[in-house]
Amino acid sequence: MEDGQRIVHFVKGRGVGSNVRSRFEAWGREKNLAHFEEQRTAEQPDELLPHRPTDVRLVEAHSILSHNDSPDLGFEQSINPYQGCEHGCVYCYARPTHAYLGLSPGLDFETKIQAKTNAAVLLRKELSRPAYRPSLIALGANTDPYQPAERELRITRSVLEVLAEFNAPVSITTKSALVTRDIDILAGMAAKGLARVNISLATIDPALARILDPRANAPHRRLRAISELSAAGVSVSVFASPMIPAVNDKDLESILEAAAAAGATSGSMIVLRLPLEVRDLFLEWLNEHFPDRAAHVMSLIRQMRGGADYDPTFGTRMRGTGQYAALLRQRFNVAIRRFGLQHRAVAPEISLFRVPGPSDAQGTLFPPCT
Repeated sequence: MEDGQRIVHFVKGRGVGSNVRSRFEAWGREKNLAHFEEQRTAEQPDELLPHRPTDVRLVEAHSILSHNDSPDLGFEQSINPYQGCEHGCVYCYARPTHAYLGLSPGLDFETKIQAKTNAAVLLRKELSRPAYRPSLIALGANTDPYQPAERELRITRSVLEVLAEFNAPVSITTKSALVTRDIDILAGMAAKGLARVNISLATIDPALARILDPRANAPHRRLRAISELSAAGVSVSVFASPMIPAVNDKDLESILEAAAAAGATSGSMIVLRLPLEVRDLFLEWLNEHFPDRAAHVMSLIRQMRGGADYDPTFGTRMRGTGQYAALLRQRFNVAIRRFGLQHRAVAPEISLFRVPGPSDAQGTLFPPCT
C-alpha cells in the first residue's frame, strides 16, 4: 500500500513497514512509485520493498552515561550500548531518537544499529571522576542491551564488568534470554544488592509475539531466562508492557501468572505510548495486522489520553487517564496480589561503590625488579 508518497510494505521479520521521514531532515527523498510498480511481479511481491539486512556500525561514543530528571523514572543515570534496536517493536518509544542521527525512526531504527565499542572505556573514566556520585544505573533504558549484535560484540558484558569492579548498582531491562550468559557477573553483584533484571514481556502468545516484537526471543525463552536468573539469586521483575487496548491487554493476567511461576518477584505495567513518529508507524502496523479493529484500538487509546493520540504529561504518560486506564490498573493491582508480585525493589546499594586502586589492576606492564 501507499501512504501519500511513502511506500508501506511489511516483510517478515521486521516490525514496521516504512521509513517515515526524520523530522530533522531539511530535505527528503521519495521513491518513484510508478517505477517500482513496473518492477513488481506476482511472483516477487516483496520487490516493492526488499528484505533489509541489519547493518551494525561500530562507532566510538563521546560519552556513555546519560542523565535525566524525569519523575516517571526510577533512575537518574542510564547506559545504552546500542543506538537503534533490531528487535523491531513497532511501539518502541526510542524510535524517534534515530532522527537525531538523520535516520528514519522506521526501518532504519531496526536495520541501522550503532554499537558503541568504547562504552566500557568511557564508563571507567566517568565512574573514576572525583565529582561522580553513585546512584542506580539503568542499562538498556532506551534500546535493548542484549539485542542480537551483543552475542558477538559483548559490549554490554564489558560494561557489566566495569560496573562490578566499581560496585556500581545496575538495573537491566531486556527482552532477550542472552542476559543469562552474564549470570556469572550478575549473581555476584546481586549477592551484594547491586544488580536486578527486568524482563519485558508483552504477551505469552507466540503468534502475537512475532507481530509485537518480531526479532526478540519467544515468550517461553524469556520465561526460562527468568527461571535461570532467579535460581542464581538475581532478583527479576516482569514488565508487562506496553498494554495495547484490544491487542494484548487480554494477556495481562496470564503474563503476570507465568512470570511469577518462573520466579519473578515483582511486576510493572505501562500503557502504550505514541510519541512523535511512533504514532504513524503504529497506525500503519495496526492497519496491516488488525484492520478489522484498528479504529476501535485507536478509540480506546484516545480514551486513555484525554482524546489525543498521546499525552506526554509527567505522571500520566506511563499510566494513562480515564476509565479504560483505570480498569487496566485495577486488573494489574489485583493480579500482582494474587500471584505474589508485590515485592518492592530495595533501594540500590551505593555504600559499596569504590574507585579501584592500582592494587586492583590485573598486573603492571613493568614488574618491580628483584
